[in-house]
Amino acid sequence: MRRITLLTAIIGSVLVLMVGCTNSSSSSSSHEQHKAYTPHINPAEFTTKVDNHYFPLKPGTTFVYQGNKQSSTRDEIAVTSDTKMVMGVECLVVNDRGWEAGKLIEGTYDWFAQDKEGNVWYFGEDTKEYKNGKVTSTKGSWEAGVDGAKPGIIMKAHPKVGQTYRQEYYKGEAEDMAKVQSLNDSLRVPYGSFDHVLVTKEWTPLEPSYHEHKYYARGVGQVYGGGLELVDVKSG
Repeated sequence: MRRITLLTAIIGSVLVLMVGCTNSSSSSSSHEQHKAYTPHINPAEFTTKVDNHYFPLKPGTTFVYQGNKQSSTRDEIAVTSDTKMVMGVECLVVNDRGWEAGKLIEGTYDWFAQDKEGNVWYFGEDTKEYKNGKVTSTKGSWEAGVDGAKPGIIMKAHPKVGQTYRQEYYKGEAEDMAKVQSLNDSLRVPYGSFDHVLVTKEWTPLEPSYHEHKYYARGVGQVYGGGLELVDVKSG
């Protein structure tokens, strides 16, 4: 569930850095990127029970990710039982922490809620970057409903190949987008082997020369993305 943040930027150089990748997006993606974005949010239509097949968030679960053998990058995503009210919506709090060479480099609290259709919405984040144990930046933090920021969909209820959608929107700070590219990939990671894997391409207009692909397995969630493989899922 990571966005394009410090951690993915560090390992992004081993992914895709190519001139003209902006042009690789379809015309529909470009239209989605530039059209007015006005999501309708009715708090009565949301729940903290996030059971989307591709993005399940059960409190007490921790997802553990590791970089390849040449990387010392590690990430842990812990689904807490805490909630936060954003735009009148009760959101589930997820604690996402990243390490490089054993040192904490980023800590983020993300806020999610699922609508009645099964779409998982992303309502913001409180993020901190660290160096030598000290906070060096909070850039990238945003909260829907504050300073023009708006929530986005992190995972569709029924993904379809070719769908493009906003995952977040805080002008000039957080503008990640995604496009569904496949529903039938196969992938092996340390945690297991999976078929019928959902693949998304994710990018941001704020960094037009960069994009990455993420892989989601039904009933598990993200199994690969940003150079990080799922190695374990712990239940509290």
